[in-house]
Amino acid sequence: MKFNIKAFGLSCGIIWGLTILLSTFWILITGASGKTFGKLSKFYLGFSVSWGGAFIGMLWGFVDGLILGLIFAWLYNKLSAEKA
Repeated sequence: MKFNIKAFGLSCGIIWGLTILLSTFWILITGASGKTFGKLSKFYLGFSVSWGGAFIGMLWGFVDGLILGLIFAWLYNKLSAEKA
């Protein structure tokens, strides 16, 4: 079985970007402190636990998830290559 590298990378990017966005929204809606989640600002420039920061985090999360998904799928395909 082989992964479609582009599809897997895109899926990972979308999922991780939406995770950052929705998690930030959840923190803002519930009124939680978001101290731990706010530490993502060390990795994602411009991110903060705010409404605008949620969208910046979503973009960074998409890029991060896309790159890691592409690398994972490519590596998986290389290491699990079936010898005919």
